[in-house]
Amino acid sequence: MTASRYAGQAVVTVGQDDGTTRQLGVPRVAPPLPAALTYTVRDGDRIDLLAGAALSDTTGWWRIGDVNPWADPLTTTAPGNVIGLPGD
Repeated sequence: MTASRYAGQAVVTVGQDDGTTRQLGVPRVAPPLPAALTYTVRDGDRIDLLAGAALSDTTGWWRIGDVNPWADPLTTTAPGNVIGLPGD
């Protein structure tokens, strides 16, 4: 299983209006990962099922997002879209 996308993420301490502080993760900015292959989405495809087929891990759907950072998350799996899939 792949490590969490948040593993090793930097943390900053942010002051709050009430004088307390709160730990927040620094936004993750990474270059797009290379796609191992491309796939044309078919009717009924779901991103978790595509992750299961490509990665053997339905919870790895976010890795598909890392390969397709330009994609609108609401339409990534619209039939006819060509998306990149990560390798193992």
